[in-house]
Amino acid sequence: MGIVSLYLVLHFWLGTVRGTCSQFSALSCDECLQLGPQCAWCTLQNFTAFFSIEERCDTPEALLQKGCFGEFVEFPVTNVKVLKDQGLGKRAGHTNVSYIAPQKMHLQLRPGSQLNFQIQVQQPEDHPVDIYYLMDLSASMVDDLKMIKDLGSNLSKEMASLTSKFRLGFGSFVEKPVLPFIKITREELANPCRSVDHECPPTFGYRHLLSLTSSTDKFNEIVSKQQVSANIDVPEGGFDAIMQAAVCGDRIGWRNDSMKLLVFVSDADSHFGMDSKMSGIVVPNDGECHMDGNNEYSMTAHLEYPTLGQLVDKLVENNILLIFAVTENQRQNYENYASLIPGATVGVLASDSRNILELIMTSYKELRSEIDLEVLGNTEDLQISFTALCQDGTIIPGHKNCSNVKAGDVVSFNVTVELKGCLSGPRRFSLRPAGFQDTLEIELESQCVCDCHQTPEANSTYCSRGRGALECGACVCDPGFVGPKCECTEGQEQVSDCREHEGAEMCNGQGECFCGQCVCHPSNFGRVYGAYCECDDFSCLRFRGEICGGHGECDCGECVCHRGWMGEFCNCSTSTNLCTSADGSVCSGRGKCVCGKCECTVPGASGERCERCPTCEDICNLPRSCVECYLKTKGPSDECAMKCNSLHATVSNSTDFEESRAALCTLQNEDSCLLSFSLVDSDHGSIIYNPKLYACPDPPNAPLIALGVCMSVLIVGITLLVIWKFLVSVHDRKEVAKFEAEKAKARWQSSTNPLFRSSTSTFKNVTYKSTGQQKSDIS
Repeated sequence: MGIVSLYLVLHFWLGTVRGTCSQFSALSCDECLQLGPQCAWCTLQNFTAFFSIEERCDTPEALLQKGCFGEFVEFPVTNVKVLKDQGLGKRAGHTNVSYIAPQKMHLQLRPGSQLNFQIQVQQPEDHPVDIYYLMDLSASMVDDLKMIKDLGSNLSKEMASLTSKFRLGFGSFVEKPVLPFIKITREELANPCRSVDHECPPTFGYRHLLSLTSSTDKFNEIVSKQQVSANIDVPEGGFDAIMQAAVCGDRIGWRNDSMKLLVFVSDADSHFGMDSKMSGIVVPNDGECHMDGNNEYSMTAHLEYPTLGQLVDKLVENNILLIFAVTENQRQNYENYASLIPGATVGVLASDSRNILELIMTSYKELRSEIDLEVLGNTEDLQISFTALCQDGTIIPGHKNCSNVKAGDVVSFNVTVELKGCLSGPRRFSLRPAGFQDTLEIELESQCVCDCHQTPEANSTYCSRGRGALECGACVCDPGFVGPKCECTEGQEQVSDCREHEGAEMCNGQGECFCGQCVCHPSNFGRVYGAYCECDDFSCLRFRGEICGGHGECDCGECVCHRGWMGEFCNCSTSTNLCTSADGSVCSGRGKCVCGKCECTVPGASGERCERCPTCEDICNLPRSCVECYLKTKGPSDECAMKCNSLHATVSNSTDFEESRAALCTLQNEDSCLLSFSLVDSDHGSIIYNPKLYACPDPPNAPLIALGVCMSVLIVGITLLVIWKFLVSVHDRKEVAKFEAEKAKARWQSSTNPLFRSSTSTFKNVTYKSTGQQKSDIS
């Protein structure tokens, strides 16, 4: 057997153990690694004698099953290496204190793989604090300026209980001194407050007045010397001032190890982005420091306002936390800005800034009570997720911040990094808690290159006397040579030997012709095989979505059923267990078992096992009229002969018949009598033996029925008469009671008729004084 033939045999056998990686036809080790983190490459030299080059790429388990020894499996493993971890805070005992651990890591990831690690962050107990007070000095802030004359002293006293390393600075802003933001007449330029009969200095963009210092008296002195200016429109140039305060660290005096707070105080909105185009300024803000010798923003009339994105980048880059102290009417605007700026907070400022001290202290304590991680650097093609393990034991998946953290508390974060694809070089990024100077620096490399590619063996004798280079165990053939060992020259193979018949496509379009023999292409659907790649194990008929119904093997397009199954789809069971009736018969004797189900053959039979058959007694019903006529006439007659002849039936009183062939019929006639006879089918028709009529019900008793009817009528009449009498009595009683009630209500005597007037009149004679008779009656 030749090498290619042996290759084909083993290729077929390994169709059952092929992994998912081998389905993608990787032709090099590097390509194999990039298919997924589960893929490995076999560098064993003799591997190519039996398998095509793409078979070298598979899962480690599949390669071991194919015969590749473990030491020849190229399988880079994702790993993490901690380069620097000096512990947390002062307890670590180091001179350089760090509040995040570890401090430096190196990651190696396969494309599509994930890597998990944990970091810890400690809230400092005595953290240096730098506060730069950036104030709007437009005309509307005149009363605010008076309220903060002692702010430095008061703020220093409050901060003394929280940190021993506190410094304070001051800067101010108004607006770009160009049209249409201000009036540009000579008088208005000299005194922008001229229209309100007030004297004020010219409008300026941003002015740095006091670098960060621990001297609160100096802060108060600088503040007391300030005067407000004016502009026309409501929005101010605050974002110009924030940008310069963030990037001019040398002028402001920010310390590297401090918590940097920029307090922005205003009662108006701020211009940003392309607002300056209305004044003809079209040069984008460059994010650089432009402070002149007088500590003023020199490019205010030449560069656009910074965009919100530029501000975010510079604030994060310089680790500055922004506190917006604005009036109530501007709160919503600045809350929208703060939602896009990491670590920014918003406080509502009183109309005259009387609550500025309370606002700053509240914002500072809020920032100090929360630890929020920031991701810095290039994280393109990376997916980073976090799980916060807070100091109170709370686990918050998907979050990278913890609240209510006290000084000295330690919180942890589980970090998951996933690499989507290969990187062109090492990728560096860092994790930093907002407001902290300490960071975790991470260097990440993608594992997309095999070590075996670094040392190829050129003109290797293994590759057919130097016809190619041996690289990662496989031959990379020189131009003009093909084959697992470069043993064939292009065009040398007998193409006709790779065609099933004349005119057919080479290797049926499913393989390549190497040295006169077909090497079939691998398929994602299954195995392709055969001398001409004409067969496969996935083109058979399917039943309910499964090849060969799941009960057979597909062999070159035809189903080979497992034992106990049959049919074109291997979906028919040869067992009759499901067709067996309760009496042990198959399909109740009325059908046949097909594919494990009964197919009823007797007309009228139905049911899962043909157990129901309302018409199966028709053999006895057909001769009913003949038998009934014979029994009714007590013997043969012309009428019965006609009925029996039409049914091809003959009646016999004999009891001599073969019981094994006779069917005993029992029917009920219209008089509820039972009719029985034995029926035997013969070639000349049906023969009815021994017809009988029995079990007839007794006739009804007519006198008794008549007596019952009469008694029922009499009883019903008497009952109705008693009920009528009772109802009349009740009605009369109600009428009498009603009459008595009306009589009792009458206002005259019952003996007097109010309609009768007597004919006799009685009067008294007042002149007659006889004692004997005082009255006379006159009729």
